[in-house]
Amino acid sequence: MELLFWIIGFSLIGGLLSVVLASTFLLIPENTRNFAVPHLVSFAIGALLGASFLGLIPHALEHEYAVDAHNIGLTLLLGLLSFFLLEKLVLWRHCHSDHCDAHLPEDDSHHGHNHSHQHNKNQAAGTLILVGDTIHNFVDGILIAAAFMTDIHLGIVTALAIAAHEIPQELGDFVILLHSGFKRGKALYYNILSSLGTVVGALLGYFVLAEMQHILPYILVVAASSFIYIAVADLIPGLHAKVKPSETLQQIVLIAAGTLFIFIAHSTLH
Repeated sequence: MELLFWIIGFSLIGGLLSVVLASTFLLIPENTRNFAVPHLVSFAIGALLGASFLGLIPHALEHEYAVDAHNIGLTLLLGLLSFFLLEKLVLWRHCHSDHCDAHLPEDDSHHGHNHSHQHNKNQAAGTLILVGDTIHNFVDGILIAAAFMTDIHLGIVTALAIAAHEIPQELGDFVILLHSGFKRGKALYYNILSSLGTVVGALLGYFVLAEMQHILPYILVVAASSFIYIAVADLIPGLHAKVKPSETLQQIVLIAAGTLFIFIAHSTLH
């Protein structure tokens, strides 16, 4: 039962706490927020890649259930392709600003659409974000449970990497929901409900995977493919908008800091 408490506690950190922290960013001036978010994204990239290559994949290869390295590589590849398809099907959404083409509906004013129609489209976009986030959080919960069932220290590192990514994502989602017509309190309420999907996924993962220990290495690799896809496909392209040498240097330093954070956490916990 102690392991279950660990899983529940850190799934709350990975989901609920990130929503609360993201909501506090809305209280600071917009200019400050716009300055901070890209830095958080850079740090999150390092944390996600560090958790993947320094934690999840090595643990999958070293698991007590011997796994062929080629199967690990195949699982990683299939995982990356699967997340690409999921995002294409609008089941997975990652956005870190209020100017995200994937989230914001197109401007139909030049087509003569009335304000009511545009408002309904905005509401639909906000609802779509919540559905996508709930699915995303549910999967995160399963991945946290799988990591903890492999090794408590790996579970902590995985949950911290998820939290590092979730904070800028949830902040972006908050801004988009407000643009979609949600009141601040309502946006917070629905985001909190969505974040509880992490706990539901963690509980399901705990009880299902308890009887399927032999597939844990593959779940860890799927988690790694999720983190790598988010970092490389969703987060890194946004950094390329800033091309000044000083901005690039900041990005490199923060990515390295995120990776170092995971490395130190993993080493210290062990």
